[in-house]
This record gives sequence, C-alpha cells and structure tokens, in this order.
Amino acid sequence: MSRATPITDNSSSYQKDTRPRLLLHACCAPCSSAVVERLAADYAITIYFYNPNIHPQAEYIKRLDELQHWCDQIAGIACITPDYVPEKWMEQVRGLEQEPERGRRCNRCFRLRLQHAARYASLHNYDLFTTVLSISPHKRYACINRLGLSLARRYGIDFYAANFKKKNGYKRSVEISRELNFYRQNYCGCVFSANQTRGRT
Repeated sequence: MSRATPITDNSSSYQKDTRPRLLLHACCAPCSSAVVERLAADYAITIYFYNPNIHPQAEYIKRLDELQHWCDQIAGIACITPDYVPEKWMEQVRGLEQEPERGRRCNRCFRLRLQHAARYASLHNYDLFTTVLSISPHKRYACINRLGLSLARRYGIDFYAANFKKKNGYKRSVEISRELNFYRQNYCGCVFSANQTRGRT
C-alpha cells in the first residue's frame, strides 16, 4: 500500500510573487524547518517529500503527517508527495546492505532521492532545487552537493549547493522542533540505519 497525494503541482497558489521557485527535497519537518526559515525571504519554496528509504511504512507515514501539518498549518507552503515505493530504494542499494553509515549505500540513497527531485523540478519549470539533507551532522554535505550539481547539469536546472549545518543550522532545527513539538526520529530512515541504532541501545 502506498501513501501519496496525486502528483499535481498546484504550488503556484502559494507562490504569487517574483521570487525564484525552489523545489526543496525534504526528509522530515524538523530538518525542513530551519532550512525554510533561512531561505524563505529569497525563494518561493515548495517542499518535495520523496523518501522511499524510510522504513517501516508506519515511520514513513508519521514523518509525512508531521511534515504536511507543518507545511499546511504553520509554514503555509505546498508539499508535493510522490508515491511511496520502497522497492525502488531496495533495488538501488542491493549488495550494499553491510556498508557503514556515510558509506556507498548512503551515496546511492542520496542520488536516487535527488535525481527524483531534479527530474520533477525540471519538468515543472522550477528555477532551482536543493535538499535539506546537509543539515544533518551525520551526512557529508560535500557529497550531497556533488550529486546535486551533477544532476542539475543532467536535467538542465540549477542546484542550490549548501551546507545547512553552518550558522547553527542544525541547532536551530532542534530549537524549532522543540517550540513546535515536532516528532523527531532517532535514525535516518532506512532499515539498516534502524538496525544499527537498535544495536547501540
């Protein structure tokens, strides 16, 4: 069973202005919050929640519900949600199940999610795209930016390269999450990360 909203980009109703249209790939409300706060003055943002890596489905739904509530009720921005098809993610990382965090499996995961965002942004005439993933202290922003820039060239769209951890970005995301009582997960999302987290507790 998939959890999704139709892929109809009605974000123009949120974006009646002259700011560049930015498609922001997001993994959850907490990570999105500080990034949106930082970029909203300069860009008309649409959130793009494409995360087939998240396991199990109950966790996926929990993160999506929190993000949609934040977008609709607090931030006032559109949230696009493609189909949840975890099988596609498993195909991409097959053979890398034993890789450590921040290894080749994570790079393959980033590429799949960013490629989906780049393709969508190009098809729907966004000016640029980016991702909130670099706000995490557990992720290598240089790798994320290299992938984003490569995909931007492939799909003919600009990529906003950033290290959102800078200027206390991660700290600010934690503060906003506490203020708004966001659900905060304790693992990145995939089944292998979940297993490693359980192994450390």
